[in-house]
This record gives sequence, C-alpha cells and structure tokens, in this order.
Amino acid sequence: MYTEFAELYDELMNDVDYVAWAEQYASLMSLYGQKSGNVCECACGTGSLTLCLQEMGYHMTGVDLSQDMLFRASEKARKAGCMVPFVRQDMRCLQLHRPMDAVLATCDGVNYLLTQKDLKAFFTHAWQALKPGGCLIFDVSTPYKLEHILGDRMLMEDTERITYVWQNHYEKRTRLVDMQLCFFVREPDGRYRRIDEEQTQAAHTQEELTECLSACGFDAIRFFAEHGTGAPDAHAERWHIAARKVGKEEKA
Repeated sequence: MYTEFAELYDELMNDVDYVAWAEQYASLMSLYGQKSGNVCECACGTGSLTLCLQEMGYHMTGVDLSQDMLFRASEKARKAGCMVPFVRQDMRCLQLHRPMDAVLATCDGVNYLLTQKDLKAFFTHAWQALKPGGCLIFDVSTPYKLEHILGDRMLMEDTERITYVWQNHYEKRTRLVDMQLCFFVREPDGRYRRIDEEQTQAAHTQEELTECLSACGFDAIRFFAEHGTGAPDAHAERWHIAARKVGKEEKA
C-alpha cells in the first residue's frame, strides 16, 4: 500500500486545506493542555500536515509505514528548510526516542487498523510513548461515511495528467470497505502508465473506540466534529477523537 501511489498522493490531495486541518489539531491539543512541545504524527504520509504543525511551533516527528511516502515527506521538509525527523514504523509497534506531549494519527490512519487487536496495539504503544498527562488525538472516517458515502460506489475522475477509477465494496457484517483504485498517469511522451492500489478501511464505532481507549489507560475521551470543538452529529463524515494519558498522581 502507498508505493507507486505515493507519487500521486499530493496531486490528488491538492484541494485539502492542511492549514485548517492543522489548526483543528492544534485547538484540540490546546484543549488538552498541550499548546507546545514534542508531538508525533502517525500515518503522516507525505508530511503536509506535519510541516504545518511544525510551523505552528510544535516539535514534530513523522511516522509512517510507507517508505515511499516518507521519502516525499523528507524531500518536502528539506525544501522548506524544516528539521523534522521522518521515521518508518508500524504505528501498532510505535517506539520513540523520547516521551511525547501528544501523539496524533491523522487522515484516516486508525481506519486502516482493521481489528480490535490492531486498535489495542496502537493505543497501548501510544500510551507508552506519551508523558503523563499527554494526549492522543486522531481522526477517522465515520461508520456513516464508509457505509453510505463510500460503500458500494464507483468514483471516477479525469484530469489532464491523471485518470482514475475507484471501486468500493462495503461488507455490513465486518464493517470493512474494500477499495480498488486504478490510475492512468500520462507520461511526458503522451503514453499512459497504469498504477493499481488496493486498500481496506474499518468502520470503528464510538463505543468500540471508547472501550479500547479506556482499557489501554486513557481517560477524558471525547468525540469532536470535523471542525471546531463541538460534538459531531449523526451524519458526520469525520470524527476527531481525543484522550488523555492518566498521570501517576491522578491514578493515586
């Protein structure tokens, strides 16, 4: 996943307002008492959000499983003159060189954790990576979005350089959506190169996420709308979820 596709990622995501997205994360970190400090972003991709948060004054570390995405993130940081370490790791086995004030998992990263075992592994390692009182904040595409917006649909787009067909299948029993993407990329000589990508995302419920976070040692678990600090409605397409690592003094 995210091998050849990595070269297309920024071009396909060029309509995303990363500054606004970073501001949302900054507002939630501030709400949990983290207005600065060391922050690890898991599933950082090509680093667009990472660099926005770095410019806001956080000391960022980027983590992703795709070496191709991290290569592009490092190149982007170098061109911007930013000193951000980008590390290849599986977020389910997160290990960092110093305790973090916040751990983030962005842009559907948690949707790619397909089982409760995967969720527990990530939440456990995020808890271990945090300072007491630090926060874990992540966003997910909601069950409503995966079933009713993406599920069992074909999406197509044709631009001057890229044409793609995106076919989805949603399985109600497992609450998994399988995505098959086929890209045709126009080369300088006019010929087209085909890139195939397959992905699967899981629709995690609020109850599942809350129970797993609590079992891994987090409290102050809250669900937020895509923008702002209000609660999401029933048809929200994205949740932001925040939780706090209980400090030793708070456990006593």
